[in-house]
Parts: sequence; structure tokens; C-alpha cells
Amino acid sequence: MTIYELSIISTSGFPYYNKIIKPIPKGVKVHLRFFDFSDFDLKDFGTNEFDLGMKFDLKAGLISALFEFARNINKKIELLEFKSKSEITVKSQCSDMIKGDVLITTTTEPYILHNQVQKKIRLIYQNFISPKIPLDSSYQMLHHEETNLINLLTDKAAKEHFFENEKEISKIAKKFINEMGSYGLKAIICTSFDLSPIKSFSKNDEYSIEDINNILRNIGNIPDIDPMNWKYRQSLLRDKTLWVFIINSGIGVTIENLFEPYYYLLLAEPNSYLGEFPGKLANEFNRILR
Repeated sequence: MTIYELSIISTSGFPYYNKIIKPIPKGVKVHLRFFDFSDFDLKDFGTNEFDLGMKFDLKAGLISALFEFARNINKKIELLEFKSKSEITVKSQCSDMIKGDVLITTTTEPYILHNQVQKKIRLIYQNFISPKIPLDSSYQMLHHEETNLINLLTDKAAKEHFFENEKEISKIAKKFINEMGSYGLKAIICTSFDLSPIKSFSKNDEYSIEDINNILRNIGNIPDIDPMNWKYRQSLLRDKTLWVFIINSGIGVTIENLFEPYYYLLLAEPNSYLGEFPGKLANEFNRILR
């Protein structure tokens, strides 16, 4: 589980909905991701809209609120990043779905793929939030809506499909680990389409799901990967260097027109030569999971 909390508010601060999916693990960094579904014209906000004194007052209030929030969740803020918001960016973001001033935030692991999380949030907005605007006069989230929302956030359909085929996948994974162990292969992992680990296979269960989380936390930036392609990155676990091959399977489940491909990870010793093995593994797993 790598998405820990979801919040839905209006831009004026009305707190419509908050759900803790899972408590944040102690001692790990998390990201608070913002998804803006507000409907405004960028031209209304000129660069001279506020004088310097008012800007400083706003900044002081923001910093104070953020540090109070961080203190209450026992975290320390180290970086707050602001992106330049051009008119093109505003118009390209869900322009066909925007109906009102809504902000959605998620507290997540740093390593999960932002673009994939954004696809989940767009579907949540479209299915559960957009019909309720304006939020301050809407009815509360219904039980079946909340269940469907959580299922989407936690990749329920992808996990169920995987575990229905786990026995056959496990057999192939163990065979490959035995065959490729001498070439440096240590573990094979299956993840959902935002890179949330589903299952780890390793000799004598050497690498747990929590180990995989720690490896991914140390991996740095993860680029976009085309279907049936892979890239590798370097990471650490217990001060030991590992190579991580990340494969986009190109196959998966589809939930309301949202395609969720599986990703396969290979853990290997540094300087391991796996050749075309990532493609071979993907083909074998895909034969079962497609």
C-alpha cells in the first residue's frame, strides 16, 4: 500500500472528504500530491495582484499552517515545490471535466508514478466528485461510493487478477530465479500501474514487500517507460547496492476505460548482465496475466 490518505476540499477551504487509507509508516518520507480541478481564468491573476506586504502575510500564514500540519502528523517539511502555471497548462488539465473549485490531495510514497496516480484521481473526480459540485451544499460521500473510491486507489481489481493467477506466476518466478541466480538475479516483483508492490519472489523469501518499499524509496527519479520496455536504476538496501530493472508489461486490467498495466521489477547485483531476460520474463508473465 503506497497511497496513505486522500483529501477533497474546495479552493475556499471547505473540507468535504478525508480518508486515511492506511497509517503513514514511521520514519519514512512521504509526498503530499496536489491535483487542481479548479475553474479559473489565469488572466484574472496578474503578477501585481497583491502588494509585497500582502504576499508576505499570505506566505507567513501558509508556512505556519504547514508546519502545524507537519507537527501533527509527526513529520518534518523539507521541500515545497511550486511549478510555473501557464495558461496552456491550465487548459490542458481535465478541461472537459472541470466544473468548479475542487482540490484533491493524496499522501503517498515518493516513488510512485505521479502520472498514474493522476489518472486515478481524474477518474475519482469524474465519477464521485464532479456530480456533487458545489461541495459545500452537497450530500456526504455514500458508503458504496467510498468503497469504489478506495478500491480504485488501492488497485483492488489488479491485485485480485494477479492473485487469481499467483500459483502459476510463482512457479515461473522461482524457475527464473534458480536459472538466473548465477547471473546476479536476486528477486522478481510484480507491482500495480503506479508501482505499488503486489508480490515479491526471491530465494528463501529474502526480500519482503517492506524491503521492496525501502529499495524503491532509495531509487530516485523513475522515468516513463513504454510498454514492453524496461529501464534500470541503482538503489540501496541495508547499505548494499542493488540494480533495479523496471519493466512496463503492457498488459493489465481496465477499470472504466482506465488501463492499469502491471510493472515487473528485477533486483540484481551491480553490473549483472541480464541481456534480453527482462523481455523473456515479461512475455512469460504476460501469457498468464493478459
